[in-house]
Amino acid sequence: MNMRCVAILAAALGIPISGQASDAEKWIPTKPIRLVVPVAGTTNDVIAREVAAKISPALGQPVVVENKPGAGGNIGADAVAKAPADGYTLLVGYNGPIAINRSLFKKMPFDPEKDLAPISLAVTTPQYLVVNPSLPVNTVAELVALVKKAPGTMSYGSIGPGSASHLTMEMFKSAAHVDMVHVPYRGSGAVITDLVAGNIKAAFLVPGNVQQFVKDGRLKVIATTGTRRFASAPTVPTLIESGYPNFVATSWIGFLAPAQTPKNIIVRYNAEIRKALNMPDVQEKLRAMEFEVVASSPEQFRDWIKADTARWAKVIRDANVSVE
Repeated sequence: MNMRCVAILAAALGIPISGQASDAEKWIPTKPIRLVVPVAGTTNDVIAREVAAKISPALGQPVVVENKPGAGGNIGADAVAKAPADGYTLLVGYNGPIAINRSLFKKMPFDPEKDLAPISLAVTTPQYLVVNPSLPVNTVAELVALVKKAPGTMSYGSIGPGSASHLTMEMFKSAAHVDMVHVPYRGSGAVITDLVAGNIKAAFLVPGNVQQFVKDGRLKVIATTGTRRFASAPTVPTLIESGYPNFVATSWIGFLAPAQTPKNIIVRYNAEIRKALNMPDVQEKLRAMEFEVVASSPEQFRDWIKADTARWAKVIRDANVSVE
């Protein structure tokens, strides 16, 4: 039997031929890799640095984390979208620049679907509805009643116009028929500072950004946006339990590359990133931050982005939100 027949038969049976490397083994980087985080700090940065530290030895090259914030994540994401598709620039993407902004901004500098290639959905998490402890509320019903006493006077913060924290509150305002004043910030740190100080009264934020403030009593959680309660906060109900059926708002973080990045590079990164996310110490740290580790395939991540884009497009349309 000649080698061509052997190759055809082996391919049909899924048997690797001796001497042939798998897709994950074919690409070997020869210089440092840049991992762009399109926000300053926050949980995105934590995940980027955790994964970078794990995949660097496996790839044999330094993986340098670069924070490039601005324009709701568009600046950093655009830099990666326009980078050479050679495997040396990756993006730590999240809802904003990947699924939300294309419906939010009147003009986008890049097309998330056409200009970026999904590698892996890393983690997902619901959000906490947090309030300043001075607010005399312990439930969603009490918050709604308080807001309705003085419509348009209570303020809430978000990490930026059109962010998941902003749009989730718009979802809530619509569902609860309440009027609150939006105060946008640049990042979660500034939101939390003013929320703790009492300058704003409420916000939707991911657990990893507010847990410590909740533990020491500087913030109070009254609900979550998931389908089930957090194991670490079993007394905190979901918004579904609080009387808002189907109210689910999930934040997520994943890894992407410039479009046209060769498949063998995507496959190699997917393998290394999934391996890193499944390491016990990484999982322990991420779960402590209330993240659910997903570590998906590129195809699964692509499907997730498509569904999430449609979900947020409806919220943006219903709330009539736009950003120049």
